[in-house]
Amino acid sequence: METQARTFVKSVLWTLLGLIVMAVVGFAFTGSLTTGGGMALVNAFLGFVMYAGYERLWARIAWGRHA
Repeated sequence: METQARTFVKSVLWTLLGLIVMAVVGFAFTGSLTTGGGMALVNAFLGFVMYAGYERLWARIAWGRHA
């Protein structure tokens, strides 16, 4: 089973990657650093929460694991 600390670190790293990508995409579509950055921050927050929950849920499911 995966530890909560590992899930947290994976979530933070995934969120940072998503934040960078979303900021670039947001800027490309809006032409505004403020709007693109705001979109990226909201997306990063939601993505962090959802990813952490998703990982913790799957950590409890034994299906597909080998002993």
